[in-house]
Amino acid sequence: MSREAAQDVLLAEARAVEALAGRIGDEFDRAAELILAATGRVVLTGMGKSGLVARKIAATMASTGTPAFYLHPAEALHGDLGMVVEGDVVIALSQSGETAEILALVETIRRMGAQLIVLTGTPASSLGREADVLLDTSVPAEGCPLDLAPMASTTAALALGDALAASLMVRKGFSREDFARLHPAGKLGRRLARVRRFMHGGEAAPRVAPDAPMRQVVLEMSAKRLGCTTVVDGDGRLRGIITDGDLRRLLEREAQPLDKLASEVMTPRPTTVGPETLAAAALKLMEDRKITMIPVVDGAGLLLGVVQIHDLWGTQLF
Repeated sequence: MSREAAQDVLLAEARAVEALAGRIGDEFDRAAELILAATGRVVLTGMGKSGLVARKIAATMASTGTPAFYLHPAEALHGDLGMVVEGDVVIALSQSGETAEILALVETIRRMGAQLIVLTGTPASSLGREADVLLDTSVPAEGCPLDLAPMASTTAALALGDALAASLMVRKGFSREDFARLHPAGKLGRRLARVRRFMHGGEAAPRVAPDAPMRQVVLEMSAKRLGCTTVVDGDGRLRGIITDGDLRRLLEREAQPLDKLASEVMTPRPTTVGPETLAAAALKLMEDRKITMIPVVDGAGLLLGVVQIHDLWGTQLF
């Protein structure tokens, strides 16, 4: 039955991945150390389904701090081998270990001085015997109803590639900051973006002195069009903030509102954030406190800029 076939392949793949956990040992450590010691890049190669898995492993490594790319073995034999240089580490994927195109690469890989890590389901194969480091991805059954199409074996190879990438991240001390640097676009990058990326700084940041008359305050707010102005002293330190709401309340209670000074109207010691604060954290802070803008200051309290809630809403941080 079709449902039974679906369950069979899922269970076969789950067993294949679970079995890999028991194989994380000295050979796995050697593979990670070989990559860490490499002066070049990591080159992933494989034919057919193994090639698709190799592409994904290369993409995962590249996005997590290990320079890597995919090399098609057939194209490599027709000129693309120039992409491999001394100091590179080649990771070759082949379930059978007898893929002709991969075996044809081995001699050239050796001549170029690259190291060879092999992921194969057949450790005693021709490719397995050529490996500097061999990682066993064998599975008891593919799960395919015909026992022909690679299913559990490709899942195992993919999972082991992810495990290797994760191990390299830990060994390198790859951090959230590193991840953000490599993912400046897209939702993941935006979630890790810092306030300094969105703030209005320099001349774009509205600011007046504490003794500025309210006429000057209004002009500054109109010119900068951020719905507020900061109040800073002669050293550039933040003393307060005046918002559109403060102006409305001033007009309601004062007969001569323009006679007031900025220091008399401002909200002193406003909520602030630092330039390295996560933009998502700044957005949550504004939503929790029901405010629409936050001054950005450094560790000494010097004004660096202003960030608006609308700047962060538009980035889809969550």
